[in-house]
Amino acid sequence: MAFPFENLDVYKRSIEFNTAIASILERKGITRTLTDQLSRAALSIPLNIAEGNGRWHKGDKRQFFWIARGSVFECVPLIEILTIKKILTTEENETFREQLEVLGKMLTKLAQINEVDNSTV
Repeated sequence: MAFPFENLDVYKRSIEFNTAIASILERKGITRTLTDQLSRAALSIPLNIAEGNGRWHKGDKRQFFWIARGSVFECVPLIEILTIKKILTTEENETFREQLEVLGKMLTKLAQINEVDNSTV
């Protein structure tokens, strides 16, 4: 069985981001709290994209895409904190921020595509 979300660029990019974050979290000096929070936020992105695509109703789909977008935003300050703590380089910070910006825009568009026309509800 093929899963339609696996063909979405936003899903593929979220998996790449999650994999990159997972390798960063193995570095020394990261507290358990930061590791746990960033790991969960990064993992939430592809999981909510997948779950949203499994929903029948546009409103349900849209909600999961907004949650995924919220997780993108949650990753931003965590990346910044890791940079301040010198666990990430400035270049890594910029790369992650660029990836997050793209993911955020893609998820916004995906959620907008699934807007519900409230005038008919």
